[in-house]
Amino acid sequence: MLTSRSTAIILLTVLGCAAFGQIRLPRGGGIKIPINDPFAKGDPITTSIKDARFEDVSKDDFHPECKNLFSLKRTPKGGFILEAGTFGAQVQSYCLHAGTHGPSSGDGYLFAPVKGEYRNIVTHVVQNSVDHPEIGQRDVQLLLWAIVAREKPTDMNSHMQGVAAKLMTKDELFTLNGGAMGILEDDRFNRLIGGMPAPLRAIREAEQNLRSTFGNPNATYEDFERIAMAGVEGRGPGSRDVPSGRWSLHPDGYWVRYIPSGYPSTRLEIYVPEGSKAVGKEFDPATQIAAPADTNRQRLIQSGRLKDN
Repeated sequence: MLTSRSTAIILLTVLGCAAFGQIRLPRGGGIKIPINDPFAKGDPITTSIKDARFEDVSKDDFHPECKNLFSLKRTPKGGFILEAGTFGAQVQSYCLHAGTHGPSSGDGYLFAPVKGEYRNIVTHVVQNSVDHPEIGQRDVQLLLWAIVAREKPTDMNSHMQGVAAKLMTKDELFTLNGGAMGILEDDRFNRLIGGMPAPLRAIREAEQNLRSTFGNPNATYEDFERIAMAGVEGRGPGSRDVPSGRWSLHPDGYWVRYIPSGYPSTRLEIYVPEGSKAVGKEFDPATQIAAPADTNRQRLIQSGRLKDN
């Protein structure tokens, strides 16, 4: 019979050996402990075309004249108070899927909610960027790439730490530091990704390379961009045939569509019919993902910041 002291020793042994695969308890009590897999928690942002369930094919020929989206009243979070009519603007958008290709002409994008472990953090960063016009779009994008790559904020350079401090709360910074992955040794990394499908392997390689590049004080934005834009050629698994400019009917009662011009700039349009329940509600681009119909393309999040160049 095991004493309490023996039980404690066994439990400590289990915890101490968990990373080595399988151990055995006394009396033949076999127990399997999985090798520690840093990817087991899943991606910080998981939104995909599978979450885009709101497309409206009946409006494929609907191309109205748009009023300026920025003529609408704003909310404290950088959103817009909806009125009846059609509104549009070219806004700053951001890549949330390193290791995939940027948008190309003809790619369809549909509305989907922001999903994943870090959905609130990502949304807050994009919302808070509206109140910090002094922070350039590239710095916001670098911070978002750091988040999706699970880079530790405290390992970033002093400039980017300052950006993170302005756009994130202390609790959010603490969460990111605790969930950081670090740079995996080549042998271990290759073992972990060896059996993955090519598109997923490309994403993991991009994330690993981003983490490594954040540690390089001489890295340029173009270095990060080249890593994030690299992906597998051809259409990805689970892709759908969606034409560019297709509308999605948002559950709040308005239609929205996204037409990207590369990942940093998206033509954002919304349509609010007279008498719609959407009138008076907030439209916040930072709470939405433009999900690509081609899964080898980048998912995009839009901001309430005008793309002026």
